[in-house]
Amino acid sequence: MTQRLQGRTALVTGSTSNIGRAIATALAAEGAHVAVSGRDEDRGRAVVDAVRAAGGTADFVRADLDGSSAASRDLAERALDVLGGRVDVLVNNAGIFPLHSTADADDALVDRVLAVNVKAPFFLTQALVPSMAAAGGGVVINLGSWVARLALPSSPVYSSSKGAVETLTRAWSAELAPQNIRVNAISPGVVRDSEPDGHDTLEAIMAGTPAGATGRPEAIAAAAVYLASDDAAFVHGTVLDVDGGRTGVAVVAG
Repeated sequence: MTQRLQGRTALVTGSTSNIGRAIATALAAEGAHVAVSGRDEDRGRAVVDAVRAAGGTADFVRADLDGSSAASRDLAERALDVLGGRVDVLVNNAGIFPLHSTADADDALVDRVLAVNVKAPFFLTQALVPSMAAAGGGVVINLGSWVARLALPSSPVYSSSKGAVETLTRAWSAELAPQNIRVNAISPGVVRDSEPDGHDTLEAIMAGTPAGATGRPEAIAAAAVYLASDDAAFVHGTVLDVDGGRTGVAVVAG
């Protein structure tokens, strides 16, 4: 590795599995001290152990980001504590994706999706910006989704929540740039951390795209490393599509 993040600190929410785990692992491999965060302590400890076994630095900070400002502030405070009083890179990755239709979405589902996917990253960013600014600046990376712009006939609340996150990315970029805080987002495509078993709906969604198959979490992690590093110093308010061409290229049935 190039150690592009040597001496920096990072908090990655929802980093006990899949994309979040890959991002935390990649940031640590590039030299960052990473706070791994999630609800499952056993999985979190496993990620930390793997990072340390590879020569990196990581600590686990348990959190259940329910959308309340109190939960986000609590995570911010504990992450600052384990990271030595500074969070240079915040990755707002934690999110939920319950399958639903408009007809069957009740109050509880709508409130839960918007709380976890929008309010939690909003309040966590709010809580960490002052310390970032006091330290001279930082980086915020949000996780959007391809379904925010290329509609599917299901899960409209989830899609709208990711649209909100991508809009927040641009708003925060404008608002926080004077404090030397860069804000960008990654919009993952169809990503899986295991091999498909025969005919698979996820693989079918990627049929006819330039990639022709689902992606791996490591592809999203590579984009996060780039956006966190000085290589992306001139990148502001951008939603980086890492989706195998799903949203940018016309899919023609074979």
